Amino acid sequence: MKVLIVNAGSSSLKYQLIDMDNEQTLAKGLVERIGMGGVGHAEMKVDGKTVFDVEEPIGDHVKGCQLMIRALTDKENGVVKDMSEIGAVGHRVLHGGNKFSESVVINQAVMDAIEEFIPLGPLHNPANLMGIKACREVMPDTPMVAVFDTAFHQTMPPKAYMYGVPYDYYERLHVRRYGFHGTSHRYVSKRTAEFLKRDPKGLRIIIAHLGNGSSLSAVKDGKCVDTSMGITPLEGVIMGTRSGVMDPAVVQYICDNDHISVDEMLNICNKKSGLLGISGLSNDMRDVDKAAREGHERAKLARDMLVYGIKKYIGSYAAAMGGVDAIVFTAGIGENNIELRRDVMADMEFLGAKIDEEKNASVKPGRATETDISAADSKVKVLVIPTNEEIAIARDTLELVSKL
Repeated sequence: MKVLIVNAGSSSLKYQLIDMDNEQTLAKGLVERIGMGGVGHAEMKVDGKTVFDVEEPIGDHVKGCQLMIRALTDKENGVVKDMSEIGAVGHRVLHGGNKFSESVVINQAVMDAIEEFIPLGPLHNPANLMGIKACREVMPDTPMVAVFDTAFHQTMPPKAYMYGVPYDYYERLHVRRYGFHGTSHRYVSKRTAEFLKRDPKGLRIIIAHLGNGSSLSAVKDGKCVDTSMGITPLEGVIMGTRSGVMDPAVVQYICDNDHISVDEMLNICNKKSGLLGISGLSNDMRDVDKAAREGHERAKLARDMLVYGIKKYIGSYAAAMGGVDAIVFTAGIGENNIELRRDVMADMEFLGAKIDEEKNASVKPGRATETDISAADSKVKVLVIPTNEEIAIARDTLELVSKL
């Protein structure tokens, strides 16, 4: 079966077509500047080569899906003769609240739930819903599956997901920690157990999903018991443009002094903080690293804050699980930044964790493979496991629609 993976943003549509007979990616595409006026852009790549590149007005997500179909079925460069070859669509959805602990076949009740949790995911859930509705309009007979970023973390116990505010807010407004990047954490934790040839039962894993958005999770017996992101993806370590965890009184203090609204302050915390806000240079770790090596003090500070934050989460999760068997680096920074992995793991011998410098350096940026970078005398396995959220979504989609 061929499965189409769709990740809809407010003005974009990313997609991949995967042949599940051999889990081969047949095509990757992007439709952008949807509904922004003027000219939009759609492109598709096959084997890394651009085979479809169109610029024209893209008024809404339905038009975006039509362009996606046009690219996939293009007579000269398409990868399917018609859309009947595509057996199912898997949609990445940000927020499933506390209703979804696993992926589900999309029906009206699921769509209503995604809409219900828009207040918890105001930037992403409306876009995800638009993508689902648009795909259903242009592919009405194709079964579709929702794969939630929050689902994997729903196994956390109340002591980990509750906030210390009046309980009424949890009951009325669903205020709690939900966590994100769940599809990645689930995929990587499963691959870690397979790589180590261990039963997930009894295995304690700390996963560092580090990219422009970063989150850590504690996975025990194959289930998430804690994670760093919260009710939104703003909590946790500092990220590309996100502030990470901080005293909530900071928001009121800045609002009062600079005479701005809470909405404006949260926009600053989400889009102007983190590596960008501290360094004053860039949200890209590569730029920050380069500037730090050249002696830029604020770039060095931003980098040090990220390393320090990751160390703190690793230490706290090891304590929460009563130890750790594997520490795993994944995602853009985790897979590709040799120096960051080295610095995070420095002085971790007290946990029984130590890396081999040569093994760590052997994981080449842009070509990361599943690698054990542990030192020979390390009691804790330290691994690099590249994530693959798309294949995880595709597998869920295939499994669910096969039961229909």
